[in-house]
Amino acid sequence: MAMLQEVSPQGPRQEQLNALLGKGSSFEGKLLFEGTVRIDGKFTGEIISTDTLIIGEGAEVKGEIQVGSLVIVGDYNGNAKAIKSIELKSPAKVRGALTTASIVIERGVFFDGTCKMDMTGSSSAPAPAHSEPPGKKK
Repeated sequence: MAMLQEVSPQGPRQEQLNALLGKGSSFEGKLLFEGTVRIDGKFTGEIISTDTLIIGEGAEVKGEIQVGSLVIVGDYNGNAKAIKSIELKSPAKVRGALTTASIVIERGVFFDGTCKMDMTGSSSAPAPAHSEPPGKKK
């Protein structure tokens, strides 16, 4: 017996989209969200979430981003921090500083900026119980 998989024009459906700023739309300001949001239009401002942001092909986004996961296929200019991961997919054009625990950059992506690997956001290791230097005894 074959299993059917729901397929969208962009491929297999992985996550439900909570909001979409479509092509031809423009927004300026601060965006706070939960779940997955996709931007295909123009956005200028600040974006904050612990979930997933997708900057679609043809999108133009400028500003500061702080999210859980970030996928960029369009144009992005600014500083972005993603706790879990950042994916730059062709034909993305990215200018700015990226900070994340995991990054994937596909062939064909234009990236002009810096990347800092920050594992602290995804680390589940407990903090040290004491602050004494090693080797010092009471």
